[in-house]
Amino acid sequence: MTADREAVALFRELTGSAPFGMWSAPGRVNLIGEHTDYNEGFVLPFAIERRTYAAVGIRDDGRIRVVSSLDPRAPVEAALSDLPALFPDRRDEIAEWARYPLGIAWALLTSTSADAQAVSGVDIALASDVPVGAGLSSSAAIEGAIASALNDIWGLGLRRVALAHAGNVAENTAVGAPTGVMDQMASMLGERDAAIFLDCRSLDASVVELGLARAGLELVIVDTRVQHAHSTGGYGDRRAACERGAQLLGVPALRDLTIADLPRAQLLLDDVTYRRVRHVITEDARVQETVRTLQERGPRAIGPLLDASHASMRDDFEISVPELDLAVDTARAAGAVGARMTGGGFGGSALALVDHALVPTVSAAVEAAFLAAGFATPHVFTVRPSEGAHRDG
Repeated sequence: MTADREAVALFRELTGSAPFGMWSAPGRVNLIGEHTDYNEGFVLPFAIERRTYAAVGIRDDGRIRVVSSLDPRAPVEAALSDLPALFPDRRDEIAEWARYPLGIAWALLTSTSADAQAVSGVDIALASDVPVGAGLSSSAAIEGAIASALNDIWGLGLRRVALAHAGNVAENTAVGAPTGVMDQMASMLGERDAAIFLDCRSLDASVVELGLARAGLELVIVDTRVQHAHSTGGYGDRRAACERGAQLLGVPALRDLTIADLPRAQLLLDDVTYRRVRHVITEDARVQETVRTLQERGPRAIGPLLDASHASMRDDFEISVPELDLAVDTARAAGAVGARMTGGGFGGSALALVDHALVPTVSAAVEAAFLAAGFATPHVFTVRPSEGAHRDG
């Protein structure tokens, strides 16, 4: 069953009726620019064709009720007027998956003049074909679908950037994951065969044509099936190191430094903090160079930048894992133009830029390498840069 049909089926099980409407939003792949977003730097993500669907109905009692294919055993329900008391202080009382849709409702209500006593209550059923924990931002897909639906139903009139910001507030505060705004912006603003060049300080965004089909290239994703969680683990440690480095170097954010500042940084910082800072500074430079290269020479010329990005994440930021390194190294050896891990790290996926004719060869080589290493069988598939959040019906 497709995800959109599954959402409708779940909604009918929940309510006994058809939904008022359907909204969806995509996951994303970050072509380059990892851990630069919360440092107010530059990123180059694109939306993918895999999406989360929200079947939504209207209720007249001021309550929000959500059910998900991730945990269909029981819906989670709350009064809209109670959400400010739940987030963030009592968020642990709510199942983690449900903090995303309820958190979006809370973020929209608290960031606008909307009255929780006056807006319509909603029933929401969620289903998705974005892999969870694969570094493809299944969370932003949920946030984008819910934000788009509530924006329309409640008549908030918010623009896409404001909806992306609400998603990020929900993820940071309602869920407790210290991520930047890149994922939500990509999910809201995506376009076909294009990436979004985003300045994470100003939120200025421009569309950069990728031209993959014209160049005979595909983007292959290797989901290692090593799951990660951004609300726990090393992600927060990396963010704290970046904030510490910026403070010691006397700048508001690492975005304000360039490669010319690295010698001074090495003198002032301990080795670990220096390497974290070096990754962010050089990654910002790689993002900007990738945009220039795409515009001037096309996608086939960006391979070395992808390779350098992975090396920096592996060695300086230390967020790769053996499965990701194996996926990247094997894809390159099998003929990929370039490859890197994508997403927050500690698991998730790698991406490889591959000639169309070589996709079966690269895929088979990665699967064989994982088998030989004793790793779980990876999920290898291609993605297409696709459009952002919208109403489906």
